[in-house]
Amino acid sequence: MLGDSEAIATIAVKDLTVARKFYQEVLGLEIARATGSEALTFKTGRSELIVYRSQYAGSNKATAVNWRVGPEIEAIVDALAAKGVAFEHYDMPGLTLKGDVHVFGEFKTAWFKDPDGNIISLMSF
Repeated sequence: MLGDSEAIATIAVKDLTVARKFYQEVLGLEIARATGSEALTFKTGRSELIVYRSQYAGSNKATAVNWRVGPEIEAIVDALAAKGVAFEHYDMPGLTLKGDVHVFGEFKTAWFKDPDGNIISLMSF
């Protein structure tokens, strides 16, 4: 039923102005639409990311959104770190930490948080 439809990631934030700066200036996303002072929709690849104001922002303790960035993951991690992004380090079976990138065979991933504590992941595949 939904297999042919695109899914859209949605992230709750407390302060839309702070979120806009982070997602636009730090992550380099372009705003596709603004819905008053309540939500922003960013273009990301062929999809969209909705960032909306909510009192429940940052309450999710799991990954909120993943970006499939391909083999450029290390360069992207370095560029984000240069902009002040702090990366999370997790101790998981089978993962080896190399700098800020977790490696599992050919698969690489890195996690960081937005200003509200939403967990974001970059993946190599």
